[in-house]
Amino acid sequence: MKKTRLASLLLHFVLLLCSVATILPFLWMLASSLKTNPEISALSQSFWSRTPTLDNYRNALQKMSFLRYFGNSLLYAVSLTGITVYTSAVSGFVLCKYRFRGRQLLFGAILATMMVPGVVTIIPRYSIMQALGWLDTLRSLLVPAAFTSFGIFMMRQSCFAIPDEMLEAARIDGGNEFYLLHRIVLPMLQNAISSIAIFQFLWAWEDYLWPYLMIRTQSRQVLSVALNLYSGRYSTDYAGLFAATAIAIVPVVACYLVFQRRFIEGIASAAVKG
Repeated sequence: MKKTRLASLLLHFVLLLCSVATILPFLWMLASSLKTNPEISALSQSFWSRTPTLDNYRNALQKMSFLRYFGNSLLYAVSLTGITVYTSAVSGFVLCKYRFRGRQLLFGAILATMMVPGVVTIIPRYSIMQALGWLDTLRSLLVPAAFTSFGIFMMRQSCFAIPDEMLEAARIDGGNEFYLLHRIVLPMLQNAISSIAIFQFLWAWEDYLWPYLMIRTQSRQVLSVALNLYSGRYSTDYAGLFAATAIAIVPVVACYLVFQRRFIEGIASAAVKG
C-alpha cells in the first residue's frame, strides 16, 4: 500500500511539473500583453506589470486590419475542418464496411502517407497549384488538405463499432448508401468527428508555411502570417504581438473547451477495434 501510494504521489508530482512547464509560457504571454515595450525589454523582469494597460489590445484591434485577418483565418479553419471531417467519414466508412479487392492495400498506402513529412511534398504541391492557376486563392489552401490520413484512420477504426446488422436492416427498408451515411453512420460517429474537428481546426488555425507560400494579396492573408507585421526591420512591437497572439488563441481554447469531453471519448473509441 505504501509503495502504491508513493508511486501515485510521484506520478502526480511529475504531471504537475509537466503542467507548470506547459502553462507557464502561456501565462507569461498573457502577463506581458499588459506591459509596455520598455518593461518587456528591461533587464530586470517581473511577471506582473507595475502599470498594466489594455492599450496593446486596443491597438491590436485597430492596427493592421486585425479583424480582417481574424476572419480570413476563421473562414479557412472552419471550411477546411468541415471538408476534412466529411471526407474522412466517407473514406473511413467505405474502408471499414465495404469489401472490395485491394482494400487493405489502399488502407496501407493511406497509413504510409502518415510517415511522409509534410515538408517533402511542399514543392510538388506548390508546382501543382501554380500549374492550375490557383495561387492566391482559397482553393489552394483547401484542396491539398481536403483528405487527411489521420482522419481516415480514426474514422475507419470508429466505424467498427457500428453493427453490420443495423446497416443491412436499413438497406432492406429501402435506404440507399447516402441515407446510411448521413442518417446512421455520422450520428454514431459524433465523438470521432469531434476529435478530428478539433485536431484539424487547431492545425488550420496555426498553419503558417502553406498560407505564406500560397497567398500573395495581403488582405487575403491569414492571421498567423499577418502577425509578422509586428516585426519590423529594426525593431519588434512585442507588446502588440503578445496582445494580438492572446486574441488569436481565443478560438483555439474555446474549441477545445466546448468539445473536450467528446475529444477524449473519440480518441478512446478509435483506439479500440470492435
